[in-house]
This record gives sequence, structure tokens and C-alpha cells, in this order.
Amino acid sequence: MTTQWEGHYLDGRTAARQRVAIRLMRSGLEIITEKGATAWWPYPGIRQTQGSYAGEEVRLERGAEIPEVLLVSDAAFLTALHRIAPELATRFHNPTRRWMRAKLTILAAIAVIGITTVLYFWGIPAMAGLVASRVPVSWEEQLGQSVIEQLAPPSAQCTDPVRIQPIKEIVTTLTNTLPNSPYTFRVMVVDNPAVNAFAAPGGYIVVFRGLLERTQTAEELAGVLAHELQHVVKRHATRMLIQHASTGLLFAALTGGGGDPAAIGLEGARTRLEGLARSYALRHPADRVQMERQRVDELAGRLVTVASNRLALEREHVAAAAGRLIFSTDLSCAVGGADVVFIAVGTPTRRGDGHADLSHVYAAAEEIAAAL
Repeated sequence: MTTQWEGHYLDGRTAARQRVAIRLMRSGLEIITEKGATAWWPYPGIRQTQGSYAGEEVRLERGAEIPEVLLVSDAAFLTALHRIAPELATRFHNPTRRWMRAKLTILAAIAVIGITTVLYFWGIPAMAGLVASRVPVSWEEQLGQSVIEQLAPPSAQCTDPVRIQPIKEIVTTLTNTLPNSPYTFRVMVVDNPAVNAFAAPGGYIVVFRGLLERTQTAEELAGVLAHELQHVVKRHATRMLIQHASTGLLFAALTGGGGDPAAIGLEGARTRLEGLARSYALRHPADRVQMERQRVDELAGRLVTVASNRLALEREHVAAAAGRLIFSTDLSCAVGGADVVFIAVGTPTRRGDGHADLSHVYAAAEEIAAAL
């Protein structure tokens, strides 16, 4: 094993480099200049400031403000140092352990990816559901008001009471089936050609003009409104906003993004608000709620029909609807007497590839096929 190495010495007083021979001893380094002068550096007084990475020159220092410096180009110098004085050399980097550090770095990266994946797909959604169930209704109403200001501002709303009143009557009839609901439901129509509707936190329901134009019967509109009411009651929109605010914080932490954590979380929620009206990711849970027998029985006796083309209540339409709209949980009975079966379930966007998730469609088709 080599115990003598070549290097350069700087005395801390001048910029001149001196070629020196460095002899490794059990308690320190003996430094010999070209002129024969010697210096003794005990290991406890030496600190390493460079040479921990492959290809770096080893730099050892001794002293305070302007230290003496010893430079060695060969990293094997550190390996020999650890072999000669293993107890005292622990303060210096050991090149033989670089592979261990690389391995630990890789394992740490894998762990971070794994933990992030678990949080993104399971942890954050679970936490959002838990938090959403405990958010006061008054907070939800404030959050919903913020949503409405962005997606349904007063300038875009229909204010004609003749057109709005029939829709409110449908909502009133549907909400009578929700005993002890803490929400005050508010319905507004927006001048937008999109065939859609969405529920915002706190009891707000927005219906687009395009949906009303495409709706042929009041029963169709009642079905859509009942669906959106379930989103409010189940706090789906609140949970979604909490989830996306948390996701924004997670990615900011991973990418080292600076700024106020609260502002980052709110920015994530705000970004999600912009796509709220186009989101169908929560459709299936709301549809599933309608299969509860008690709810079905209550809806069967609480129908208000509206001639939605004119948005005016017509009593003759009520009479014509008798026997035409039936609520049932007996799939075999309903399918057996039907000429055509329509499947109305959600196709949320799959995480990862952005394609539509058709699993709900397939599940519904299998249930219908079994009932034929």
C-alpha cells in the first residue's frame, strides 16, 4: 500500500504553489517540501473541503480565516488514508463507499416516486374525502360563490323569472326528498350553448342554455337536476377542489417551487375550477345513489313536469306524463318490457393516458345483459 503521495501546498500567506511529498502516518500527515522543510498536520485539525465526488481534486485545509491548503489530484490518496488510520480518518470522504451512496440515492428516488404515486392516487383522494365531510356548510357556500363568479357571472345568467321559476319548482320537488338537508339550493341558467350542467359547492347548480334547448321533456331535465343535487349532497365538488389544491402543494414540494403554500394550494384549486363544467369524473357515484330504494320510491311520487322548450309549466303535460316515467330498482322488470335501453353512466378521464374510462359502461352492459 502506498504511503507517500505527491501534491501541492499553499501556505495561506502567498498564492504560490509548492510541490510537496505527503507521507501518511497513523496520527497525521507529514508534509515535505522540495527544499526539505517539513510540516506536521494532525488528523483532528484537518478538514476536507473538496474531493467527495469522482474526478474532483482532493482539497484539505488547516487553520482558521486564511487556511493552509493541501491539494492531491489522485482520489486513491483518501482510500490509503482510511486504511492507515481508520479510526481517525472518519472525518474524510471514503471513495470506496461511493457506490453505496449512489445506491442509496437510487433507492431514495424510487421511494419518493412510490410515495408520491401512493399519495396521488390514494392518499390525497382519501384525505380530500375525509376533509370535505367536515367542512362547514358556510365555508362551502363561500367556495361555491367563488366558483359561480368565475363560471357563471351575473352578466351571463338568465334573469327572466318566467323561465327560471319552472326549473326552481322542479328543484324544490326533488329537494323535498332530502330530509334535514343543510343546503339552500340555488339554480341559475347560463347563456352558453354547451349541453351540460354542473354543481358547485354549497348548493349552487348551474344549467347551460344548450342543455335546455336539447331537453325534450321535463322528466329529462328533472333527471339531470336530481343528478346534480346528489353532487351537492355528497360534496363531490368540494372534495374535488380540496384534492386538486392538495395535489398542487404536492407537486410544488417535489419540484422545489417557492412561494406561499396556501397560495400554491389555492392556485391548484383555481385551475381545477376552470375545468369544472367539463368534468364528468364524479358522474358514476351520483348515479349509483339513485339506486337506493327509498330515494326511488320517493321520486316516483314527486314529479313536476315542465315543457322545457318554452320553460313554462303546462298542466296538460303533467297529465300526459302519467305512466310514462317510472322509477324502479328492478332491472329485470324494467329491461324486459323495454324496446330500447339507453345506458347513461359516466366516462371519466383515465389518469395517466387521458382516454375515457369505459369501465362503468361495461359494468352497466353486463348487468343489463344478465337481465335480458
